[in-house]
Amino acid sequence: MTLEVGRIGKAHGLRGDVIVHFTTDRTRERTAPGALLFAGDRTLEVAKAKPYQKGFLVTFDGVNSREAAEELRGLVLDADPLDPDELDGDVVFVHEVVGKHLVDQDGTDHGEILSVIDNPASDLMELSEDRLVPMVFYVSHDDDIVAAELPVGLFDPPDSASQP
Repeated sequence: MTLEVGRIGKAHGLRGDVIVHFTTDRTRERTAPGALLFAGDRTLEVAKAKPYQKGFLVTFDGVNSREAAEELRGLVLDADPLDPDELDGDVVFVHEVVGKHLVDQDGTDHGEILSVIDNPASDLMELSEDRLVPMVFYVSHDDDIVAAELPVGLFDPPDSASQP
């Protein structure tokens, strides 16, 4: 199984460089020389990369012209999951929580996690019934559930007296 890690944007210059917009926070591993990224049935090996504006300027082995770079435009980049033992700190991948049930400290099941939404303050776990739970409340997960320490009142309905 591979994970989506970014998308190739426009070509840059005449030598085959492209601008890549990553959707991962593990850009150091994904832009290291020799890193393998997959675009459909094509394997792309990173030759060099550096931050550039809001993305990265990437050179892939074998992509040596603007025309070759233009052929890559718009392709989604996938990669093999990183080995958790090689990562620093506590890392939770989206695919590890989506599809599991969110259970709070009292054992209450709040439903299935449908997706994780990128948010500047904290990523949000989207539950059924349009409920959102910040990832900062995440505690742990196993094969079936995601345990969370939820504050009292998180799912209480809004006060009807404060609504117009």
